[in-house]
Amino acid sequence: MSTQSKTLITPEQYLEIERRAEYKSEYFQGEMFAMAGATWLHNVVVGNVEFQLRLQLRQRPCEVLSKDMRVRITATELYTYPDVVVVCDKPEFLDGELDTLLNPLAIVEVLSPSTESYDRGLKFDHYRSIESLRQYLLVAFDRVHCDLFTRHDDGHWYLTAADGPEDSVEFAGCRLKLADIYEKVTLPPAR
Repeated sequence: MSTQSKTLITPEQYLEIERRAEYKSEYFQGEMFAMAGATWLHNVVVGNVEFQLRLQLRQRPCEVLSKDMRVRITATELYTYPDVVVVCDKPEFLDGELDTLLNPLAIVEVLSPSTESYDRGLKFDHYRSIESLRQYLLVAFDRVHCDLFTRHDDGHWYLTAADGPEDSVEFAGCRLKLADIYEKVTLPPAR
C-alpha cells in the first residue's frame, strides 16, 4: 500500500495561480479548493442584497462588493470569496493588485445545502478573527429567514433572527427588508 502526500503551496503561489485562473478557488493551509457554481436562486438573492445595500449606502463612504472580491483573513490565512462584502472608509488591500481585501466591515453569505454548516461554523470562526468585521449576515436558501451576527463593543457576537417578508434587519447601517432580499425568488416547497 502506498501513501501519497499532498503537495502544499504557499499563499504567494496560490495568488499567482488564482490571478491567472478562469475559475475561482479558495485557499487554506497550503491547499486550493475550487468553488462550485451558484444556483439561480442564490444569484438572485445575492443580487437583491447587493442592490439594496448599494441603494442605501450611495451617499456614504462605503463600497458594496459582490462575490468576485477575494478577502484574506490574516489571522488564519484563509483566502475566500464572500457573496457580498461591505467596506467603509479606506479599503486595505494585500498588495498593489487591489484584488484581496483585508478590512471588510460586513459580510453576507447566502446559504446553500452544501455550504450551510461551513458558513455557520468554521467559516464564521475564521471571519470572527477579522478585526474590522462588525456584522455577518446569513441568508437562508429554503425559506424567508436571515440570521444576523453583530459584534458588540465587548467583543461578543450576538444573534438577531428575522423571519417572514415583513421583517427586516439592520445591517451595515442599512435596513434590509426580507421582502426585498427575496424579491422575485421562488423558494423550494417546505419539507
